[in-house]
Amino acid sequence: MVKEIEKTGLPVVHICTVVPISQTVGANRIVPAVAIPHPLGNPSLSLAEEQKLRRGIVEKALTAMTTAVDEQTVFE
Repeated sequence: MVKEIEKTGLPVVHICTVVPISQTVGANRIVPAVAIPHPLGNPSLSLAEEQKLRRGIVEKALTAMTTAVDEQTVFE
């Protein structure tokens, strides 16, 4: 589905916990997430630390969305 959306001209960022799966499905912009049960968070962190973690992932995804890519790119 990622490739089909990008064909329309809309950039797509795939935030995922297992990067090789995203690469297999053809995602061009890949942002690694935290863990399978909690991709955008970590319940063992304090509220402030978890918010910082989430903000970092979302900011990375926004950067990835505005970055031109010619091939699959993982934004670490």
